[in-house]
Amino acid sequence: MPSPLPVRDGVGATRLHVPLTGPWPTAAAYMVERFFHMDPERLLARFDRGEIVRADGSPVPRDAPLGSVEFVWYYREPAVETRIPFEIEVLHQDEHLVVVDKPHFLPTTPGGKFLQNSALVRLRNLLDNPDLAPIHRLDRATAGLLMFSTRPATRGAYQLMFENRQVQKVYEAVSALPEGGELPSFPLVYRNHIEKPRAQVRVEVDDTREPNAETLIALISSDDRVVHTLLRPHSGKMHQLRVHLSALGIGILNDRFYPELLEDLPDDFDRPLQLLARELRFVDPLSGEERVFTTRRTLQHAPAGEDPFSEDPVSGA
Repeated sequence: MPSPLPVRDGVGATRLHVPLTGPWPTAAAYMVERFFHMDPERLLARFDRGEIVRADGSPVPRDAPLGSVEFVWYYREPAVETRIPFEIEVLHQDEHLVVVDKPHFLPTTPGGKFLQNSALVRLRNLLDNPDLAPIHRLDRATAGLLMFSTRPATRGAYQLMFENRQVQKVYEAVSALPEGGELPSFPLVYRNHIEKPRAQVRVEVDDTREPNAETLIALISSDDRVVHTLLRPHSGKMHQLRVHLSALGIGILNDRFYPELLEDLPDDFDRPLQLLARELRFVDPLSGEERVFTTRRTLQHAPAGEDPFSEDPVSGA
């Protein structure tokens, strides 16, 4: 459903579904209850200023009865954001695609307390392209390769590659050496069943169900402190790599979610999650050309003196 409001300062309008029936006399009353954390008068004033609109772009008055409008659009009011002090590096740009190296801590898209501090909004402003949209996503804590579509007309072809698992993704991780120094026998394939319950920040593992998440894990190197692994996910479940390494007893360094959920604290920019999206490989659905993109970033706690790009420990390439 197209937005009646244009992208503004790199940020698209938010769409909200309003129930057609319910205990609220007006659409505004529903929104006041839905956004209970906001000052009601501040929200109602936005109706009065014509900032809440219908699909045709016409303003929704504050007294519009419930059932008179099913969807409304509005711009999120800018929050006071602390700038994330790391920059995106554009690795590739053509008529259809933009590939970037995303830093740790930067979310892929706006959400929560992050608006201008998201890869999407920064890139829209940098490249002056309001049509830019992510084709896939990385966790905020994960650094590395992220691919964007520049044109709505060709976006679906690239999104379908990810849906059909036609993109080979390679990651790196650095974990603390387990107590005793004994490592799993690499390479190995780890499988389990992962679910994401609503209203929870972590996923859950259900060992009674058929596996739906699979990762090939190989050893790059290790020393007396850490183990550096290469990861090839066959599936794309939320937090899959973090969960799988944690289950093997080699949870990723600086992971605040696994194996234990730690207290929610302000970002510590000196302690990024040691997980990196290293490579994307696919056959371009438009040109038929094989395309390979590789990060220029490295993980700060990888064993000193190694070259992680010199050899793939699984394929030998």
